[in-house]
Parts: sequence; structure tokens; C-alpha cells
Amino acid sequence: MRFLCDEMLHGLGRWLRAAGYDSRIAGMGTADADLLRQALSEGRLLLSRDRKLLEYRGAGRAVLWLEANDLEGCAMELCHRVELNWLYRPFSRCLQCNTPLRSTSAAVWPDLPDTVRASGMVLWCCPVCRKVYWEGSHVTRMRARLQEWQRRCRGEGPVPGPAG
Repeated sequence: MRFLCDEMLHGLGRWLRAAGYDSRIAGMGTADADLLRQALSEGRLLLSRDRKLLEYRGAGRAVLWLEANDLEGCAMELCHRVELNWLYRPFSRCLQCNTPLRSTSAAVWPDLPDTVRASGMVLWCCPVCRKVYWEGSHVTRMRARLQEWQRRCRGEGPVPGPAG
């Protein structure tokens, strides 16, 4: 499944990338007709909160209008309306530009923090924008959120916290 998120849903688009989905994010001010044309020509599902998009001819097969007002609500609404796995291919795409990541070596990246270089962590890089990724605390927090969304999508509810 491939997505195109309008500017109102850029945050959802980045989380879809984090989950491993091919997700384009429209630039600010992109016309509705252009968004629809792009979605249709690229075989993408256009995600939007703009109800007016549904009025365009052909929109019914390319536009998914989300009612929720916040990221969490949109994430849950999306997974209940399409077959979506928030743990599809976590952290396999660049969060910046959507390109599939490739494994790399610390030796290639002289500007890495010393702690990362010394840790021997597996590194991933984007061959287009040259951003380097590793499994740090930020990724750990993001992975926990993806896991929580996946549990909720399967109807399992939140993970119980400590008693007290």
C-alpha cells in the first residue's frame, strides 16, 4: 500500500514512513486537483482531512477522508479503515524523503557521535538525502508507539501500566 498525505496530515505521513510504508507528503499549498492527479497516476491512497477532495471526479477510488482531529485519532481511524500494519517494516524508509534505507558502516560517516561510532550499532543511511540512522533512544520510543498503535488496531487496548 502506498500513500500520499496532504499537508494537514504530514505528521501521519512521517509515522507511516516509520512503519515502513511508501508515503509521500504533499508540499504546502499543493492544489487539491494536483494531489488527486498525483495519487491516481502513482497508484497512491490520498489521505486528507479536506472533505472537498471527495467532490472531485475519481476521488472515490483514490481519497480516504479522515475525520479525526489529532495524530493519534487519525492513526487509529486509518488502521480500522484499511488493512494497515504499524509494524510492517519499521524504520526501513527515510523519515525525511521516503527513500528505502541501506545498511552502512561507521567508517563512511566521520561526523557520527563518538558514542555511536564506538557502540558498533547497525547503521542505516538514505542514499538520496544522506541522513544516517541508528537504534538510539528516539527510535526506541518511536518503536514503542508503533507497537502500541498495532496493539490498539488489533483491539488489544493499551498495555497496562504499573499498579498504584
